[in-house]
Amino acid sequence: MNDDQLLRYSRHILVDEIGIEAQQLFIDAHAIIVGAGGLGSPAAMYLAAAGVGRLTLVDADTVDLTNLQRQILHVTASVGRKKVESGRDAIAQINPEVKVNAVPERVDDAWLDREVPLATVVLDCTDNFATRHAINRACVQHGVPLVSGAALRFDGQISTFDFRDAASPCYACVFPEDQPFEEVACSTMGVFAPTVGIIGSMQAAEALKVIGEIGTPLVGRLTMLDSLRMEWNTMRIARQPDCPVCGQRHQV
Repeated sequence: MNDDQLLRYSRHILVDEIGIEAQQLFIDAHAIIVGAGGLGSPAAMYLAAAGVGRLTLVDADTVDLTNLQRQILHVTASVGRKKVESGRDAIAQINPEVKVNAVPERVDDAWLDREVPLATVVLDCTDNFATRHAINRACVQHGVPLVSGAALRFDGQISTFDFRDAASPCYACVFPEDQPFEEVACSTMGVFAPTVGIIGSMQAAEALKVIGEIGTPLVGRLTMLDSLRMEWNTMRIARQPDCPVCGQRHQV
């Protein structure tokens, strides 16, 4: 680190559990953030502020006026722009040292298979099960840790799946692909703005803990927030040996 970096990240470096060693890991890391909306906004901003050296921001959507109630990466002047381009400009204002790869696409299996192996960690900040499962499959296949978050109305949830740990479940262990789920979106159900901010910030924290190898990430735990009552609940989640996505990974 140069003198400017030592000063910029000094409040991290002063924390015993982080220090220069973990901060350097942040600087050397590459995080893929899929989704530049309500969850991806605070996640990207905190990772950039913390000094994660490379961010790949992926989202096919453009900024709409209805996004501005919660998607704090974007401003009124961003309406009509690609979210990833608006996000890239915002991140440059926060920390110009961060290299941002803005990908205005909807991820598919081919893209994930190509890009996930290049990442230190992947953050799932999307809002549909098909994409979440595709991201999970790619992270399992390539052994890349995944931080998954979701929010709707006043409810949020977050978990970390670290496939370097043989005991870690995957997203499909908790939410099987063949299990019927009612696909709902905040465009029809609404969402309390701070809820996505809380969960997205927690995703950044989990990603930094994974990158810096500090603390105890939420591996094997699903944490749920009811922000109307400001109540938290955590349930233990276990790897399913017969999981069609990650079960094969543990067979000898």
